Amino acid sequence: MSDPAADAGAPPPAPEPVEPPWAQPSGVRITGVRTILTAPAGTTLVVVRVDTSEPGLYGLGCATFTQRAAAVATAVDEYLAPQLVGRDPADITDIVSTLHVSGYWRSGPVLNNALSGVDMALWDIKGKQAGLPVWQLLGGRCRTAVPLYAHAAGRDPEEVTDEVLALMAEGYRHVRCQVAVPGAGTYGAPAAAAAVGAHRPLTADAWDPAAYRRAVRGLFAHLREHAGPEVELIHDVHERVHPTDAVRIAADLEPYDLFYLEDPVAPEDIEWLRVLRGRTSTPIAIGELFTNPAEYRPVVQERLCDFIRVHVSAIGGITPAWRLAHTCELFGVRTAWHGPGDVSPIGHAANLALDMAAPNFGIQEQHLFGPAAQEVFPGCPEIRDGHLWPSDRPGLGVDLDEHLAHKYPPRPAALPGQAWKPPRRADGALQRP
Repeated sequence: MSDPAADAGAPPPAPEPVEPPWAQPSGVRITGVRTILTAPAGTTLVVVRVDTSEPGLYGLGCATFTQRAAAVATAVDEYLAPQLVGRDPADITDIVSTLHVSGYWRSGPVLNNALSGVDMALWDIKGKQAGLPVWQLLGGRCRTAVPLYAHAAGRDPEEVTDEVLALMAEGYRHVRCQVAVPGAGTYGAPAAAAAVGAHRPLTADAWDPAAYRRAVRGLFAHLREHAGPEVELIHDVHERVHPTDAVRIAADLEPYDLFYLEDPVAPEDIEWLRVLRGRTSTPIAIGELFTNPAEYRPVVQERLCDFIRVHVSAIGGITPAWRLAHTCELFGVRTAWHGPGDVSPIGHAANLALDMAAPNFGIQEQHLFGPAAQEVFPGCPEIRDGHLWPSDRPGLGVDLDEHLAHKYPPRPAALPGQAWKPPRRADGALQRP
């Protein structure tokens, strides 16, 4: 007979182990995960492909962090892929949450872009299984098409104005405008600018913040006089001035009724937004460099910005971006996802899906896909009349021709050695972005 006193002090029996649902070997399973690097337009794009046990069913996601492409590919191929094989691709939330903490330290741009590639690929698979585009899975359309802002840049205000008028004739009503600072390159780093209209390489390397401020003020005075009040104007500071100068620029531009001023301060200086908010009514878009919820949560909750402008793959993909969009809606903040040329067409399709379904959508950055990109990525989102148009193709609607992708390999400089070239002032000092 047992002793009740002894039994009372004994530890309780261990609970029976409970297997998670994905441990049951049934249904569709992930069979492989790999990265494909390609550069059809000269910029390295990182694509993640997730294969499944169902013949012909796979998903594609954008994991592009072009300055650290090899690091992202390694993170996917060597660290994330082994944890994915055997999982049910439908369990998106649990998969991305588990992968997010699987290295203990988290929320950096390399891991987040790697996670994004997986996350988008899983949404692509879910849409294909359902026979629906991802924007339908997110709740359906809130608009017929997505308004875009185009890019106008030039050596002087007259050249920028000519571009703005030409874009208006094409159907654009939102234009981001940049002008050269006399005697300097666009941002003091022309070698990094490439031949993209938004950041044209111009003359010299020296960066003069005071001259930049004067040039911007003159540009928008000229634009309003010659392009009129109907076009919505945007300017990107690109975090390239001291926060005190950012406050002055925002105040300088108040008379010209900007749609918004983009990224006036860096994440390290985010508390300056409170000062900026108190001194000017110019609308603010922020977030291109954000990677951590701790960076964007207070900005949204304190209404320190009007538009959130994160790079979707840099925060981890569709799943965290959709959560962020919902949070922004609660605080009256609109979305304006980053959409440059170092986002693959798959990433732009993810932006489009979010834009279609978010009631608090604000505007979307435009990127024109060249012929090579359209061949490598069949199903590139359609741009027409200043809008991005959705398709009814299941999933994200964009495929990858791997045979053609391998014809455009990343250049060696776009792999481990590539670095963003920050501007330097006339005395040689770094101007931190």
